[in-house]
Amino acid sequence: MAIAPDEAATQTLVRDLLERIGDKWSVVVICQLGGSTRRFNELRRLCAPITQRMLSVTLRGLERDGLVRRTVFDTKPPRVDYALTARGLSLLAVVRGLAGWAESHVDEILESRATFDGD
Repeated sequence: MAIAPDEAATQTLVRDLLERIGDKWSVVVICQLGGSTRRFNELRRLCAPITQRMLSVTLRGLERDGLVRRTVFDTKPPRVDYALTARGLSLLAVVRGLAGWAESHVDEILESRATFDGD
């Protein structure tokens, strides 16, 4: 059952979501899941130097927000796969656009930083 949030609750949720995707690791994890489904250790290697604990926390938060799907297979040892949901894929498009913007402005940003820092 969906709960219709009031305006204050909506603003809080938006802030929470922006905080999540603006943290140090969420965007990295989203980008690494953009190509395919990944197992935990594979994802950890791709996101190095992330710690095991931080990857677990990040994946749990992304899963809670419906951006990542965790699938557990009943095997010995258990196998767990992570993939972006449709919502996560829609965010991936936005994140890639942001990364493209950053890449296209690298020289200008470096120049601004040097000017600001007095170098």
